[in-house]
Amino acid sequence: MKFGLFGGAKSAGEGAVGDSLGYRDFIDYVLLAEALGYESVFVVEHHFTGAGQVSSSLNLLTYLAARTRDIRLGTAVVVLPWHNPALLAEQVATLDLLSDGRFDFGVGKGYRDTEFDSFCIPMAEAAERFEETMAFLRKAWMAPERFSHEGKYWKYNNIVIEPRPTQQPHPPLWIGAGSFDGIRRAGENGYNLLLDQLAETDLVGQRVAVYRAAVESKGRKVAPHSIGLTRALLLATTDEERRKAYEVRHRTLKTIGGLARGPSAERYKNIGTLADANIANDDAALIGKPDEIVAKLKALEDVGIDYVLLIDPTGSEETLRVFAREVMPAFKSRPAYHTAR
Repeated sequence: MKFGLFGGAKSAGEGAVGDSLGYRDFIDYVLLAEALGYESVFVVEHHFTGAGQVSSSLNLLTYLAARTRDIRLGTAVVVLPWHNPALLAEQVATLDLLSDGRFDFGVGKGYRDTEFDSFCIPMAEAAERFEETMAFLRKAWMAPERFSHEGKYWKYNNIVIEPRPTQQPHPPLWIGAGSFDGIRRAGENGYNLLLDQLAETDLVGQRVAVYRAAVESKGRKVAPHSIGLTRALLLATTDEERRKAYEVRHRTLKTIGGLARGPSAERYKNIGTLADANIANDDAALIGKPDEIVAKLKALEDVGIDYVLLIDPTGSEETLRVFAREVMPAFKSRPAYHTAR
């Protein structure tokens, strides 16, 4: 099992000027993770939120490419309908080149109505725009000579994408999916799979089985570490730490619970008090002592998960160190613990 990071930097939001602390802290966090043997970092892309979420993921990862040597750099995800496909193809190829082939390209069609409204792009066009852009990108990176493109939304004449990606024919393609239909399409179309932090272990196992069947239906085998499962991580060794961890988890679920898909998803839709069905105490989050977390990860391993992307809402460097020292060795990942600053 390998372990990476999920999330990204955070600024003060609402157009704050000169706010680099959140970004610089995040960069230091990633550098520490690399030194400790973590596999990757996947960052989000959101726009116009006022909450300071990462808006320019490729720029951030290009900077990280220059500051790192081994850790893989991923997007989770670039929302294709918002981007000029030719410029995006060039930016991705440049990042892959500068990182020496360490880029993982996570893509999606978007889900926030407010962002589509702000871009003045009808959300009803999202699926078509996604498919046209994805077809263009695959062609652009693999075209042996200049080509033209005339689609419904984009037109280009006599172009060539420079530079070429280091990874051939292109960086690994990842897509986030939660419904069984979406997971099935991901497997059939050759995408690696990003799974969310909300599903409990039984549902994760069902999703893995659907993806595996879809991949195998096309005459392929599921590659190792091609399913990335996001999991919240909150170490808690005392009763008080555990209580605070559940409070943090509960706040997170109130914010993102509407994204839940699959059986029992309705329990996340209108979360009220902390007592709601012990919702913060399900097995979807990695909360507890290191040995408890190892047990939860072993259960995920049993249903086919070999790659976990960790999101610590507290951004604790000590949590990174403890996890690397006391959890990672149980899974024979990369060298589990190195001296780090």
